[in-house]
Amino acid sequence: MNRPLFTTNRDIILASASPRRQSFLSELGLRFTVKPAAIDETPEPGEPAETFVRRMAAGKAEAISSLKPEAMVIGADTVISFQEEILGKPTDPTDALTILQKLQGQSHIVMTALALYCRKDNLATTVVGTTTVTFGRFSREVLKAYICSGEPMDKAGAYAIQGQGAFLIEKIDGSCSTVTGLPMNELVSLLLNHGIISVDHS
Repeated sequence: MNRPLFTTNRDIILASASPRRQSFLSELGLRFTVKPAAIDETPEPGEPAETFVRRMAAGKAEAISSLKPEAMVIGADTVISFQEEILGKPTDPTDALTILQKLQGQSHIVMTALALYCRKDNLATTVVGTTTVTFGRFSREVLKAYICSGEPMDKAGAYAIQGQGAFLIEKIDGSCSTVTGLPMNELVSLLLNHGIISVDHS
C-alpha cells in the first residue's frame, strides 16, 4: 500500500454513499466517516443543470452539517446535461437504451458539484467541475449487451466511465475525476486551504 499523501486534521464526514467517492478519499490517506444525506433530488421545472447540481451538493452537505456542526462535511452530486436536458438514472432497460442511443456520436456535459460545509466555522462553499464527454457510435446490439450487464441501471446517463462503459467514450475534455463523481483537484485545494488536511511528512 502506498504511503498516505495527507494527514487529516479535522473530522471529515462524506455525505454520500458512493463507493467511488469513498475510494477517492481513502486513496489520499484521509480519515473520514460516511453519513449519506437523504434529501429530495428532484429537479425544479426548467432548472438548469448547474443550478440543480449545486443545490444538491449543498443540500446534502448542509443536512449533515446541521447534525454534526463541528465536522467538515463534504457533499457531492453529479449530473449529465445533454442539449440542456438533465439525464438521470434510467428507470428501466428500455429507458437506458433510449439514453445511450441519444448520446451516440454526440458530446454531453458531466458536472459534479462539491460542497464543503462546517456550521461551527461558518463555512459554506460550493464549486462545480465540468467535463465534456464525447461518445463513439455502437450498434443497438452492443448497447443492449451493455445494458444486460446491469451496470447502466444505477448510473446517471446510463453508463460508468470507470467500468465496462469506458468503451463507449471516444474523447474526454476535462477532469476524469469529475466524471467519476468527485473533482479531486478542487477538493484537495479546498481541504488544504482551510487547513483540514496537510501534507504527511511521516
